[in-house]
Amino acid sequence: MAKEYKLSPERFEALKEELNYLKTVREKEVAALLKEARSFGDLSENSEYDEAKNEQGKLYARITEVEGILANCVVIEDDHADDTSMVRLGCRIWVLDKEFEEEEEYEVVGSQEADPMNGRISDDSPFGKALLGKRVGDDVDVDAPAGTLHYRVLKIERA
Repeated sequence: MAKEYKLSPERFEALKEELNYLKTVREKEVAALLKEARSFGDLSENSEYDEAKNEQGKLYARITEVEGILANCVVIEDDHADDTSMVRLGCRIWVLDKEFEEEEEYEVVGSQEADPMNGRISDDSPFGKALLGKRVGDDVDVDAPAGTLHYRVLKIERA
């Protein structure tokens, strides 16, 4: 069974645009590179041809990847846009790291949109899974390689 990807409507549209760009503009650019490289002669010693073939391989791999994501995605429509009573996909949350007494801010997103360095955590991550369904004031324990981390949910907003 194929992995199901949860996407925001914005990410879904961005992937559709990327796929269109890859199949139209980028594919023609790579074809032109190949054509030019072939014109240089002997393909066995033609580094430009090898480079163009590698670029073509990367292009087709990305097209396949994006098509797979779009074919197996669920666009998260926010039926509870005003409900901030509990953590859901698409929420922005503030938590208190109980060990260091520091407040941290995160947005819970689908795995394709995750960017932990910028506070966007996947709902598939251990921290994301632990947060889902929690309410303001709830304590959250997350098992991590460094040990169990302890947080308290301080605030929930729609992202």
